[in-house]
Amino acid sequence: MVRGKSGRWLGGLGAVVLVGGFVLASLGGGVTSAQAHDRNHKNPLKQILATLDEILAKLDQGGGGSGGATGNYTMRWEAHHPSVSRFTTVFTGAVMDKNTGLVWDHSPMVAPTGPTSWPGAVERCLNRAVGGTRGWRLPSVAELASVIDPSVPAPYVPGTVFTGLEAANYWSATPGVEGSSNAYVVSLQDGLVGTSSKSSSNNVWCVRGAM
Repeated sequence: MVRGKSGRWLGGLGAVVLVGGFVLASLGGGVTSAQAHDRNHKNPLKQILATLDEILAKLDQGGGGSGGATGNYTMRWEAHHPSVSRFTTVFTGAVMDKNTGLVWDHSPMVAPTGPTSWPGAVERCLNRAVGGTRGWRLPSVAELASVIDPSVPAPYVPGTVFTGLEAANYWSATPGVEGSSNAYVVSLQDGLVGTSSKSSSNNVWCVRGAM
């Protein structure tokens, strides 16, 4: 039996409403089943698209957390906060850089820490406990260089935020060319990146966060 045009149209609309209801139910986001099946909505696709827009907006804001679009620092390296508002204490002995989301040791040179070889620096950070929290590591050369702010004098970070930093070379976790006995360092004396023999003694500044 061949259905008429009106019957086919109504059947197609019913399928769209049914699929739209399932999609909205799975997406959630505050949309109730009553809303999803509200017969007053003549075009359910508009409601589906509106819900998708809300989800995409939350993803762009870093999951919709309390931090909002500026809270997802780890995924938003384009951020550029001035030094006065860039760093914030997140727990005892730990400071977060809002530009990158990385958490830095507040006092990297507190005794008995001090200059050490590259292997010693790697091990020192892995064993580091700040505020009773583990999971520290040596930063990559890009991460370490990202802390430098040329707008403030050497060591190029606000002295009111960190303590114990010296205008000296700091180890990064980035080795030199393949097979090299060197590793990259960042100088907090001139703000430049260079290399140093892994057996040399340089300062250590540990960080937490994904590399």
